[in-house]
Amino acid sequence: MDRTKTNRKLVIIKITHTLIWAFFVFLIGYIIYTGILNRINIFTYISIVVVAVEGVILLIFKWKCPMTVIARRYTDNQDVGFDIYLPKIIAKHNKLIFTTLYIIGIIIVIYKILW
Repeated sequence: MDRTKTNRKLVIIKITHTLIWAFFVFLIGYIIYTGILNRINIFTYISIVVVAVEGVILLIFKWKCPMTVIARRYTDNQDVGFDIYLPKIIAKHNKLIFTTLYIIGIIIVIYKILW
């Protein structure tokens, strides 16, 4: 495969990975938003389940996103964030930041449901 096609594929993977990341950030934000405003609905529960399924996928892939695994085929670059269009600091701490926010969102939702 020539270098141009390889670079093009890596760019497509990075864009796709960034869009998927943004989708999950939206879901986590939605969980927190509906919990805080006490507007919990079916989409809140769906969001919780979808993010949990993504967590299981990450566990299966040893805390690596499947998109990262795919991106490695197209570059020797293994720097933090080589596979996504995010600032390196966010890419480096992504799982910690958003897992924490997800858990906070679930706690808020549970609190609002029970009290």
